[in-house]
Amino acid sequence: MGKWDSLESAPPDAILGITTAFKADDDVNKLNLGVGAYRTAEGLPFVLPSVREAEERVVAEKLNKEYLPIEGHSAFCRLSAKLIIGDEDAHAKERIATVQALSGTGALKVAAEMLHLHSSNKDIYISRPTWGNHRHIFTSSGLTVKEYRYYDKANNNLDFEGFLEDIRGMREESTIVLHACAHNPTGMDPTHEQWSLILQAIKQQNVQVIFDCAYQGYASGDLDTDRYAIDLFLQHGLEVWVCQSFSKNMGLYGERVGALHMVAGSPSVAQALKSQAKVIIRGLYSNPPTHGARVAACVLGDPDLMSRWKSDVRAMAGRILGLRQVLKDALIEAKAPGSWDHITTQIGMFAYTGLNEQQSRLLTTKHHVYLTKDGRISMAGLNDKYSLFLSLCMIWQACMCNC
Repeated sequence: MGKWDSLESAPPDAILGITTAFKADDDVNKLNLGVGAYRTAEGLPFVLPSVREAEERVVAEKLNKEYLPIEGHSAFCRLSAKLIIGDEDAHAKERIATVQALSGTGALKVAAEMLHLHSSNKDIYISRPTWGNHRHIFTSSGLTVKEYRYYDKANNNLDFEGFLEDIRGMREESTIVLHACAHNPTGMDPTHEQWSLILQAIKQQNVQVIFDCAYQGYASGDLDTDRYAIDLFLQHGLEVWVCQSFSKNMGLYGERVGALHMVAGSPSVAQALKSQAKVIIRGLYSNPPTHGARVAACVLGDPDLMSRWKSDVRAMAGRILGLRQVLKDALIEAKAPGSWDHITTQIGMFAYTGLNEQQSRLLTTKHHVYLTKDGRISMAGLNDKYSLFLSLCMIWQACMCNC
């Protein structure tokens, strides 16, 4: 008997497995609303023109393929911190420790390992619901994952009172993961007034904050608007950590471009944080990839490309916002039961439809429409009038199903 003969196969990833199942489906009318990537009106992957131009410039330079330092591409680290932190005082006082990471997932993993090794409290709170990979990232680093209430499924709205109550019950020096904008999967963000109350509750409990920011610019169409919560917490002196991804807003999905930014109380603490993060990175993947960081740095460091990139991001966000209104109007016109106001109240790539697991499964098995089991759909997957009409019909039929 071989050493591994008794090893059981792991279940497919709950999110990535949707695309696998979609590709295996030979129905000509199949529709993938599960993919977390932007698509054109024709349903095709999209390379932002500004990013394409930056890549051409990088390739034309004929640079070498040497290793980057453990902390990553220096210009990328500096420019990405400026983009998301925007705190001139923190920059001037060298209180930001930044390391390049393997997109947002890699940044979260480095942060998780930092907490495991150096935090006295191993409790980390994630929203219920949250991105499917959060729990695995933190449990695999030895942290104790707990949840805070976030979404009221009965009313398709934010469970704000439950949210605050759970924060007030957190132990001192616990860690909370907050979605900076375009909450995944619900798309339901707190208002500015609610963010202020969340901030007060967190300060009272002395809780460490990690912002997961995968959608800066992609949510509202404005880069500064989408970092409102981060800026608010910094203005009130919180030493937040930010896990930043350029997969969505630059379309650099396969390049794995991201960063972990740790705001400290002093330059010496920032230096200590960075040195410990480098030790972790050395053991995980030694140093990050070069190409995507060079492309991102080219965009962020060139005023003309930066301006064009902002326009590209506005166009993507605008299309998604427009599709939300079209979807809501069509559902109302089709007399789909219930209220659909949440479709336009939500923001970002995903819409949390309110469909239950059985209804979602019906869409897939009967109508070849692929979505997550909690009813989340990717708005970018609605690629033309036909697919929009098809999805409307399928959602309407699922709503009418007594399952």
